[in-house]
Amino acid sequence: MDKPNLDINDIPSPGKWLTLSIQHLFAMFGATILVPYLVGLSPAIALISSGLGTLAFLIITKWQVPAYLGSSFAFIAPIIAAKASGGPGAAMVGTFLAGLVYGIVSLIIYKAGYKWIMNLLPPIVVGPVIVVIGLALAGTAVGMAMNNPATGKYSLLHFSAALITLIATIVFTIYGRKMLSLIPILGGIIVGYIYSVIIGIVDFSPVLKANWFEMPKFMFPFVDYKVNLTLDIVLLMVPVAVVTLSEHIGHQLVLSKVVGRDYIKEPGLHRSILGDGTATMISALIGGPPKTTYGENIGVLAITRIYSVYVLAGAAVIAIIFGFIGKITALISTIPSPVMGGVSILLFGIIASSGLRMLVDSKIDFGNNRNLVISSVILVIGIGGAFIKVSDQFQIQGMALAAILGVLLNLILPGREKVVDLFNLEDNVGEKDDVA
Repeated sequence: MDKPNLDINDIPSPGKWLTLSIQHLFAMFGATILVPYLVGLSPAIALISSGLGTLAFLIITKWQVPAYLGSSFAFIAPIIAAKASGGPGAAMVGTFLAGLVYGIVSLIIYKAGYKWIMNLLPPIVVGPVIVVIGLALAGTAVGMAMNNPATGKYSLLHFSAALITLIATIVFTIYGRKMLSLIPILGGIIVGYIYSVIIGIVDFSPVLKANWFEMPKFMFPFVDYKVNLTLDIVLLMVPVAVVTLSEHIGHQLVLSKVVGRDYIKEPGLHRSILGDGTATMISALIGGPPKTTYGENIGVLAITRIYSVYVLAGAAVIAIIFGFIGKITALISTIPSPVMGGVSILLFGIIASSGLRMLVDSKIDFGNNRNLVISSVILVIGIGGAFIKVSDQFQIQGMALAAILGVLLNLILPGREKVVDLFNLEDNVGEKDDVA
């Protein structure tokens, strides 16, 4: 491993510190504001909650794990469903529950080690569920790309903005170098936005009316909405939270390789999972989406070899400040829906493809009828939007139902192989003594 330019606890000079932190801010910015845009939450709150969540994560992991936490794409469909059934308050209750699940899993891992969760969620379950996460919203992405948001009808002019955005994002993804390769989403949005200005589908009046300093529209429980915990919300959000744990573990292992430390052992997988869950609960308490560690920022670490947690903390502080600058929030709100739709076409497809990649990398044998049955049921139930409805207060929908059935089929069907190492961990890492 190459020697780091800045190690974990190195503090850069003020000017360099600001520049490096802004670089991480750019890496997470596009994806972090896209999620609230898609689910109808405030981008300003998403920025503030990402900053607060990242600071909480750094504290809980004892300032040893350089990671940034942004908005999670896995929860887009569940949040939309929760809002449709119970309003924004229901989505926030579900988000808080997702964070609570992380806390419970963290406690169990602290006491029993991590291997139990890898046997509960092997690649044959997690892979297809990730595919579902990506493809379940394909219709939403295409609708945003093709339609005039004012009329809801097809518009070639608006679709052209989506296509320009999509092409630009693809070009940055394939041909981008250095920092540009790490921010293809943000780059695509900027190109699409400039094109949209040229063809006249951007309204700048909100920016002109906005104040420089503006208090975001926070959503506090018991103040802005009634806290109503229903089984429907539990079944909608909790199964997805269980699956995203595998994403978290994967990120920690990649980060360990990049930085040259074993984060599964120290500060421990239980601490990083608790940090992730705490960030999600903080977000829920102020009206933001669930949080997750960002691969984009891990990529920045790998390229720059600057691992300082203070640089990540600086990015978090800047994100919080941006959330209170009304002009920035208003500018984000002027991004046309087709631009976001164009980015989403690629982004959701990449998420689905990452599920396929997990299946390939894990060498899943689809000549085995057991694997064929599990993956087939998960894909059709999840993408098809099947649901179980006992009453208006009790439903198990789409992705959640697919995840639950996948776990059950894996446990029930004969021929299950015990998965000791889902993410190619060393045999001597991760037992109870390793994470405690």
